[in-house]
Amino acid sequence: MMKIALAIHGGCGVMPENSMTPEEWAGARRDLGAALRAGYALLKTGGSAVDAVEAAVVVMEDSPHFNAGHGAALNENGAHELDASIMDGATLEAGAISASHAIRNPVKAARLLMEDGRAVYITGPAADRFAEEKGLPVEPQSYFTTQKRVDALQAMKRHAAAGTEGTENEKHGTVGAVALDAAGHLAAATSTGGYTNKPDGRVGDSPVIGAGTYARDGVCAVSGTGKGEFFIRYVVGHEIASRMAYLKQDIAVATDGLINHDLAPHQIGAGLVALDAQGIVAAPYNTPGMFRGWVTPEGKAFVATHEEVYEVEL
Repeated sequence: MMKIALAIHGGCGVMPENSMTPEEWAGARRDLGAALRAGYALLKTGGSAVDAVEAAVVVMEDSPHFNAGHGAALNENGAHELDASIMDGATLEAGAISASHAIRNPVKAARLLMEDGRAVYITGPAADRFAEEKGLPVEPQSYFTTQKRVDALQAMKRHAAAGTEGTENEKHGTVGAVALDAAGHLAAATSTGGYTNKPDGRVGDSPVIGAGTYARDGVCAVSGTGKGEFFIRYVVGHEIASRMAYLKQDIAVATDGLINHDLAPHQIGAGLVALDAQGIVAAPYNTPGMFRGWVTPEGKAFVATHEEVYEVEL
């Protein structure tokens, strides 16, 4: 049996310790652990990497601690617009949806679109209709709203009026997962509510295949988080895979090159999780912290928000 591995993120930019209560930090770590357990349970019983990344992301979409699904950011009009994508490294098949107003678990819609095969990417009301037609739960906008996101929108509007900068966790966040299964296949998935006070209709990198989400068997799987416009411009996921495939860089060098060198001049928050074909994890970020977790090929599981790392039970 080949090695299996899993890595997840819940967004970079988790910042000052006093930006959340101790209970909120503990709750976020608890839900990161739950996401790891959901994905790893499938891998351990022979499930596919695609199954594992979907399951892990669903847990984080259902958690109020992350900017995806329940707890998603609000745009400039106080509305939720949800984006997600998934990619199968074995076939390069992918599915993506954006600007959904109603899909409870956008990553599930992305998976069904990938399997449907007629399109890679659908957006807006059509994405919501597709999900309904496929029998996925849809919700009123109020389901996605939390007081934390309402407060963040008000704060960002004050920053905009004053010409000041918001904190990273006032601005944005994303969730994602990458996995290697026992058959040697890789997969990646990403889901987000975008960034707080974003322009109506804005779509970032999370549903853009090759930018925020990418997987290719034998090379790597990548899920990004940060200022999506730059992940699109640099085609970050595909660029990492290319450096590994063509320049023969290892995953640590390739991911560090993008996050801490190429993107550095732009002074943006950026991070990602990635796995190579041997199950080696990379999780670079350039902010004070990043919600993240991983399970090694040896079956050890860890979660972290800042530098301190916590081992968790699977």
